[in-house]
Amino acid sequence: MSGPQCCSNPPIIKTSCGSDSAEKFGGLTVYVTGSPNSKRAILLISDVFGYGAPNLRKLARRVATSGFYVVVPDFFYGDAFVYDNNRPLAVWLKDHGTDKGFEDAKSVIDALIRQGFSAIGAAGFCWGGKVVTELAKSEFIQAAVLLHPSFISVDDIEGVKSPIAVLGAEIDNYSPPELVKEFEEILNAKPEVDSYVKIFPKVAHGWAVRYDVDDEAAAKSAEEAHNDMLQWFAKHVKKHVLAAAEFDGFGKASSI
Repeated sequence: MSGPQCCSNPPIIKTSCGSDSAEKFGGLTVYVTGSPNSKRAILLISDVFGYGAPNLRKLARRVATSGFYVVVPDFFYGDAFVYDNNRPLAVWLKDHGTDKGFEDAKSVIDALIRQGFSAIGAAGFCWGGKVVTELAKSEFIQAAVLLHPSFISVDDIEGVKSPIAVLGAEIDNYSPPELVKEFEEILNAKPEVDSYVKIFPKVAHGWAVRYDVDDEAAAKSAEEAHNDMLQWFAKHVKKHVLAAAEFDGFGKASSI
């Protein structure tokens, strides 16, 4: 499913936004921020407008201040969606499927692991939510956060194995509240998977990254979602690193 709501409020893309550097991970150009000496990494997977969106990079820098190394890949190889009539979203999606995004994300994660990162979380927005769900189904990450996700089915949620938070919007054609509540019911029936589900009132699809910074109410709702995301990563990604530190040389956990 694709439609106008997915493309509403397109950001003004600034690939140079922020003072941190662009590097290569797993064959992809990525925006990175935070200390590379951290053992904890967070992957932020964009919506169709790509990794250059100012609000997304602003969020990346905020996540980095919590002690994470943050990677925002360009999954679209310089071909992020541009909202015009010459190339409808449905056509663009044929060239940029989430299945390819999943494979690319695995390459980025592999590169992070080879660089010594021992705990990795991922957050996905709209298009990116589907990619993060696939990562959570395959346990490539220690924690997942979906913000106004798209293209996700009940079957996808049933297959999730990593701790997952789903942050939905009251006004959303892609993941309407009724579907998000179904996700919650499924996750509640999986006690082995820690989960958190929340529907934000009076906001629309895209609110977490495509908000107007001058709109106080919109910015406040986005900040609330960002805080929830950070708390989830603090609970599961930081916890994972601490737990790993508790193991002694014989592969046994020491007492906490």
